[in-house]
This record gives sequence, C-alpha cells and structure tokens, in this order.
Amino acid sequence: LITLTSQDPKKVHNLAAVILFSIAYGCSIAGVATPSGGARNAIIISYWKDLFYDPLSPETRRYLMDYLTWAIYAFPMFLIRLPIVAAILVFTFKPETTDMSRAVSRLRTQVIMDGPLKPSGWLTILIFCLTILGWIFLSEQLGLGVIALLGVAAFLVLGLVRWEDINSGVNWGVVLLYAAAISLGVEMTETGAADWVAKSFLDLLENIGAGSGLGFNTAISLLTIAVSNTMTAGAAVAVLGPIVLNTAHVAGQDPIIVGFITAISSAFGYLTPAAQPAFTIIYASGYLKVRDFFTVGSRMMIISVIILLALASLYWPFIAR
Repeated sequence: LITLTSQDPKKVHNLAAVILFSIAYGCSIAGVATPSGGARNAIIISYWKDLFYDPLSPETRRYLMDYLTWAIYAFPMFLIRLPIVAAILVFTFKPETTDMSRAVSRLRTQVIMDGPLKPSGWLTILIFCLTILGWIFLSEQLGLGVIALLGVAAFLVLGLVRWEDINSGVNWGVVLLYAAAISLGVEMTETGAADWVAKSFLDLLENIGAGSGLGFNTAISLLTIAVSNTMTAGAAVAVLGPIVLNTAHVAGQDPIIVGFITAISSAFGYLTPAAQPAFTIIYASGYLKVRDFFTVGSRMMIISVIILLALASLYWPFIAR
C-alpha cells in the first residue's frame, strides 16, 4: 500500500510510520491478551504451577491458569490500548494523505491476478483454527506446547510444510536462549537464590515505601521494563519470574496479579528497533528512523504502565475473589 501510494519514501514517511507502527504495535498490545500471544505468557503460567500449585489442595487451583481465565484478566489491557495507540500514531505522525483509494484499488487488482485461494490454503486455515480452539478448550488438560506441536505435526503430515522449511526457518538459538533462561530461573528457585534475592528486593522496596499495594506493583513493572529492554521479553520473564513471584509471596501480595504485571510489562519495550522482533522487521523496511521509535514508544510506555497499574488495582482484585 505504501509503495503503491508513492515510490518516493520521503513523500510518504508519516504515512508509512502510521501503517508500519500500526502493524508492530498491533502485535505487541495483542500479544498479552492470550497465553499463546507470547512466550512470556506461557513461562509465567508454568511458574505459577511449579511454585504455587499443589494438586492435593483445592485452594491452589487458581494457579493452574487456563486459556480463557488468562484472557479474562488480560484482554481488557488490549481493548483499552487499541484506540489509544491508534490516536497516538495519527497525532504523532500526521499522514501526508488520508485518501488511499487508488493504492487499495491497485492492490486489489494484484490480488485478483494471483487467482483464488488454493485448497492447501484453506486446509492451512482450518488447522490453524483447530489449534486455536485446542488452546482455548484443551490447554488445561494437554498444555499449550502439546497442542502447538500437534498443529505442527498436522502441517507436516498433510504436506503443507516441509521439515527443511522448519529447520531452516526457525531460529533455534532463540529456543536455546529461552531454555537456558528458564533453567536459570528454576535453579534459582531450587537453590534458594530466588528467595534470597526476593527478600533483599523486598527490603529495598520497604525502605523506599513501596513494600505493598500500588508502590509494589509499580516497582515490579519498572523492574521488568528495565530488564526487558536489555533482553527478549521471554528471557526477561524466565529470569525475573521466580524472583518477583517469591517477592510477592513474602510481601503478602497476590502472585497472580504480580505475575500478570511481570508478563505484560515485559511487552513494554518500545524505545528502540531492537526492543521487539516486530519492530526490527518494520525498521528493516527503510521507511523509519530510530528516533521515530523513541518518539512514539516513550508515550506508549507511560500510558501502558498507567493502564496496567489501574487494572492491577481496580479490576484484577475483583476477579481474584
């Protein structure tokens, strides 16, 4: 759409910024809404289960978080921010043109020339929808990972994708990074290091008057944002998860609420093109500058933290009852 509007990037810089940032921020703000939206969500769910869930105690049943329960907690975070991010982008980058009817018409012509969707395409959509339904209705029994692997297996068995494509297209280094970070978090829990760090961190918070309530939640959110801007969100949650959850337990705070704050705050790395994969992809288009990310990202970060703390104080305690 951008190139069909103008071949000169300078003439459509603001328009490109609005469209490309809409894609990237759409991925970011929607990624917290469901457990399958990001590795950080699945990781914090596993920590809840490993650290607090006792199969013999009905009181800890709530720590076995299912797909729909997560959505009930986190989906409002997505819905509230959706119109806000749209307004911020339009007011920050005022598009050079608002009439894209000619570009849309040209794009429609190109799609028609490509022909109708092939049967393999419809089959791909069907498997994807079945995977989503499996996450929603069977995640508690089978787990997110098993359902995802079943979907991948279906693609392979039906010949919709080749193993060579998966092997060459997946960055296995990221998989190892997550595995190493989760292992580090587990070892910190097993050796007592997480508990020691949690108590030390809580002492620090109490000294500055942030040992409970809003101050505690704000400190957890800011800590997570700081760490997630230095490493990927999933790895940040994998390392911080045992620490912040133990801190919440020692401080008498709800680990469910603190876990949501940690997972969602890890998605607030908005300041640089390297902060999130979606940002790196749109930056590679050549239409955006580094300062564009900081300009809109700083505003989104502040607003997101405010909305998150409001939900943590007003909405989530009501659900937790």
